[in-house]
Amino acid sequence: MSRTPAIHDGPPAGSDLELLRAHVAGDRDAFTELFHRHRDRLWAVALRTIGDREEAADALQDAMLSAHRAAARFRGDSAVTTWLHRIVVNACLDRMRRRQTHATVPLPDGAHGDGGRHTGGVEPAAPVQDHDTALVVRQALAALPAEQRAALVLVDVQGYPVAEVARILGVAEGTVKSRCARGRARLAVLLGHLRTGSDDAPDVPRVTAGNHRPSQGVGSSSGRARPDASQEEP
Repeated sequence: MSRTPAIHDGPPAGSDLELLRAHVAGDRDAFTELFHRHRDRLWAVALRTIGDREEAADALQDAMLSAHRAAARFRGDSAVTTWLHRIVVNACLDRMRRRQTHATVPLPDGAHGDGGRHTGGVEPAAPVQDHDTALVVRQALAALPAEQRAALVLVDVQGYPVAEVARILGVAEGTVKSRCARGRARLAVLLGHLRTGSDDAPDVPRVTAGNHRPSQGVGSSSGRARPDASQEEP
């Protein structure tokens, strides 16, 4: 005989792990509460990693569907937020590789290339209008190899500690530091004109072909793909 899920008068409360376990047990509201609790930061990571609002919304939706289905496989070896961020980053990198990302100027936040098509309600309201400098920075960020971009977004843009980013990406702390250092060095070249006041921005090179190889997860410094993000590492 099937077990009847618990009925709540209001939104479920508790820790992230309690919400995830409640979702696995059949609580229909628990995962929604968990997602809304971390929605803004997950969205920011997706948007800054991909650089395109529509693509980021689709990647975030894909990631949350993956997390929803894989929740029973979460073993608690890391924080729930680390697990969620790992799934989101992997969804972004997979989408970028599938479309063989080229360095392009993304649409300003709040602008839609399809006349305002909705994206499943995953992106926050009140978009912020980009300025010219922000667009240039985003263009330069989009030129970085995917792994460097993900590390820089998490460390420099979102402000996560290196140790936490290492857990999110599934790599050593030294690898995170190395990716950030290489990414910052490349950004310094691409954005040098902003310091000098020159109006002539350097040509932003395309991501090299070596970054387009298919992968099932976040790449490691050894070149081997990490396991699927929806499963915890032993």
